[in-house]
Amino acid sequence: MTDDPGTAVLMFIAHRDVETRVMAALAAAGVTDVTLAQSRLLQRLSPAGTRLTELADQARVTKQTAGALIDQLERSGYVVRRPDPSDARARLVTLSEKGATLCRVVADEVGRIEGQWREHLGARSFDALRTALLSLREITDPYR
Repeated sequence: MTDDPGTAVLMFIAHRDVETRVMAALAAAGVTDVTLAQSRLLQRLSPAGTRLTELADQARVTKQTAGALIDQLERSGYVVRRPDPSDARARLVTLSEKGATLCRVVADEVGRIEGQWREHLGARSFDALRTALLSLREITDPYR
């Protein structure tokens, strides 16, 4: 490893730290039955619901893996499956009330982390970082 890692590695380090801190916040809130892999699917759920195939694609896992993770989350009460109103053969995965509560814990922790980043970098640099990342999203995020 070099003393001057690439920009992508630096972004990954920051992301990994956020994941670690979010999982610790969930544990502190008594949520011990959600894994990191499951959380990566939860964060991709649309409020209107998301098809399992879309979740698998966005998380870059097989449909079988996504299905198994969603099955676990459903048994734990974090998500529900309901018919897709646009296609009776398809089902949408949505957050349950328990899942929405979990997401509020996560959002609070992410807010604290971003506040720490803003304080460390200064408002101008933090806002510039966010603006740059939003601009990069235009060419890097096929799901936006």
